[in-house]
Amino acid sequence: MTRVLKRTKKERQRLLTETIQNNPFVTDEQLASQFGVSVQTIRLDRMELSIPELRERIKGVAAQNYENEVKSLPLDEVIGEIIDIELDARALSIFDVKEEHVFQRNGIARGHHLFAQANSLAVAVINDELALTVKSNVVFVKPVKAGDRVITKATVRDKNNEKNRTYIDVVSTVNNETVFKGEFEMYRTKGSGDNDEISN
Repeated sequence: MTRVLKRTKKERQRLLTETIQNNPFVTDEQLASQFGVSVQTIRLDRMELSIPELRERIKGVAAQNYENEVKSLPLDEVIGEIIDIELDARALSIFDVKEEHVFQRNGIARGHHLFAQANSLAVAVINDELALTVKSNVVFVKPVKAGDRVITKATVRDKNNEKNRTYIDVVSTVNNETVFKGEFEMYRTKGSGDNDEISN
């Protein structure tokens, strides 16, 4: 077992501030493990340093960086929190699974939440004011449970300008293990072509 170097409170708080500045998406649990203290100690440190909790940090980063960048839908309609996006190229979001997202009987997340995160990210990554799902092919690889953090990445694979189509690959992971995969064919208004068989 790796021993964590004992630090003074002042030194720990200095390093804590640096760590969060370098990675705003680090969790209290990860920080507690890194510094060899309890989660409660980390929370108290954050309060003393006026550092908001993770969800508020994510919202702050998203509002600051992506509010005016996403064109296809309002940012608050994306399921999960966007933490990185380059239109018509790639996007990344995180979704924290809570008790209200799972089946009471077995604690497994309802599939439509994972699909909604993936689908809304596929919409958000498109550089157009209108983007609609034509069809999707998805696979639920592993069950997701309450307390899991789902990190979803959307990558634009191809664009067909003649048919106004964009093809996007989406992969969701929990602790670096794939839990969901999807291929999305999206319609957008730019270019020429028909708009049959579309849904949102």
